[in-house]
Amino acid sequence: MNGNRKKEIRQKADEFRNLCKVNRYSIINLFQECGRFGYKLIRYPIAEDGNLGFSYKKNGDIIIFTNSSVRLSRELFTLAHEIGHVMLHLERGESFLDDIRTISEKSEDIKEQEANFFAANLLMPQNAVNDYFDFELNALQGKTLSAYDVAKMMSAFNVSFEMVLNRLEVLGKIAPDERICLDNEKNKKRVGNLLRATGGNAMLNIAANEISMPPEYLDYAIYNYNHKAIPKETLERVLDCYHLTLEDIKDEIKIVEEEHDLDELIRRMEE
Repeated sequence: MNGNRKKEIRQKADEFRNLCKVNRYSIINLFQECGRFGYKLIRYPIAEDGNLGFSYKKNGDIIIFTNSSVRLSRELFTLAHEIGHVMLHLERGESFLDDIRTISEKSEDIKEQEANFFAANLLMPQNAVNDYFDFELNALQGKTLSAYDVAKMMSAFNVSFEMVLNRLEVLGKIAPDERICLDNEKNKKRVGNLLRATGGNAMLNIAANEISMPPEYLDYAIYNYNHKAIPKETLERVLDCYHLTLEDIKDEIKIVEEEHDLDELIRRMEE
């Protein structure tokens, strides 16, 4: 990416972020923001070693999927990455299926690099990182960061330990050798322990295993069931994704009775 393209992507990330509900440093709930932007977001646990996410545009709808089997911080970055594809690439009629290789700083695909750059600027914009250093870490007074400081930044920005290190190195806040030391300290103390020790958001380090579908998908399923396009078993599986049962929607469904051939009905009447 050249400098002009990076500037363009930073501006798009800022535009999106400025329309989100944010606290001092982070977007409060990026999943909810997708609904506000009109995106059809699907979260589903498809196994930790499965694909991480995808995004595509169909009939004017933006559809995004994230794998909720992975730890929450990775799922949030995946979502930010897919939003990057939406903002930068989907108008060209493309679709994107992402895994650990594409959502990586080592990816050689330029569009994946751009989506990663967008995600980094959306979740940890430079001005917010600078503010954090000014207001939260001013007591360091030239001392080096500790793994506890990084864990605090994880919670402040709702990102992973690795992303904090990546972002700080890119922004020149830490040198490569400092990053290695912090990574070694993390391996010794474990991220979960660091988060608990700092009173941080321990949920970032575990999988949400959330099942979440756009509300209109339930309407589609009920409509199709009422018009005999899907069986009851399929409707029940859909309802399970919404934590509902047939009893919960009994006023919205029609009883689908078995259809009989006209000749058979006449024969039975004659008997």
